Amino acid sequence: MTTPRIGLALGGGGARGLAHIPVLEALDEMGIVPAAIAGTSIGSIIGAGYCGGLSGADLREITTTIFRKRTDALGRIWQLRPRRFADLFAGGGLAQFDATRVLEVFAGPSIPRDFADLKIPLTVVATDFYDCRQVTIRTGDLHQAVAASIAIPVIFKPVTFQDRVMIDGGVVNPLPFDALPEGLDIVIAVDVIGSPLPRSGHRLPSASDSVFGSTQILMQTITAEKLKTRRPDILIRPDIDGFRVLNFLKAEEILRVCEPVKVEVRHKLERLIEKALPVET
Repeated sequence: MTTPRIGLALGGGGARGLAHIPVLEALDEMGIVPAAIAGTSIGSIIGAGYCGGLSGADLREITTTIFRKRTDALGRIWQLRPRRFADLFAGGGLAQFDATRVLEVFAGPSIPRDFADLKIPLTVVATDFYDCRQVTIRTGDLHQAVAASIAIPVIFKPVTFQDRVMIDGGVVNPLPFDALPEGLDIVIAVDVIGSPLPRSGHRLPSASDSVFGSTQILMQTITAEKLKTRRPDILIRPDIDGFRVLNFLKAEEILRVCEPVKVEVRHKLERLIEKALPVET
C-alpha cells in the first residue's frame, strides 16, 4: 500500500499564522510527514522550523515561551533597536526593522542555516520589488530567504538576496499552494489572511489598522482570484478574525482558539486518503 504524497502550503497573515501550528500538530498525531511544504511570510518561518526537524508541539512550546511574558518579548524587540540615532531617520523616513536580525533574535537556532539542512523540501515565496513578481526560493541561505519572505513593507527593510531586492511574499502570493512541486497526491492549503480587523460597529480604523487592513483586503482578492482557476484538495481557514496581524503577544490565545482546526484537518485528510489509496483485492 502506497502512502499518498501530501503537500502543505502555509499562507501569510502575521500573528494569525500561528494557526499553522495546530495544523502541523494534527499531521504529527496522524503520523503523516508532508512530501513538500511551501510558505509565505509567517508561513515560511513556521515551515522552515518544521522542515528543519521541529514537531508541531516543539513549535508551540517555542512560540509560547517567547511570547508568554510581555517583558521577555519586549526585551527581544529592544535588541532590534537602531544602534545610532542617525539610523532612526536613514533613507529619509523612520527606521524599519532588519528582517534578518528579527529572524535571528526570535527564531535563531530553531531554523537551519541552509536549505540543504532541511529534512522536508521547502519552497519559500518572496516578492522581487523591482521586477514586480514572485520569487520561489528552494536553495541557498535559508535565513536570508525567510527574511525576504517576511519583509512586510513599512515594518521591515527590503532584503537584498540572490542579486534581487525582495519584500514580503504575501504581496504576490499569500497562499502559495501553486508553488508546491508537481506530482503530489493531496495538497493542503492553510489560509490565515482573515478579515481586516475585528468588527467594532462603525468605528473608523486607526492609521495602522487602515494600512494593514488594506493589505489584507488585497491579499484576500489575490487569493480569491487564484481559487477561481485552481483549488487545493483541502482548504483550511482557521478562526483567526478576532486577532490583529501583530497580536503575537496573544500567541497562547490564538493557539487555543485554533485548536478545533486539528479535528477539521484530520477528518478532511482521512477522507481523501481513503479515496486516494488503491482498494486491495
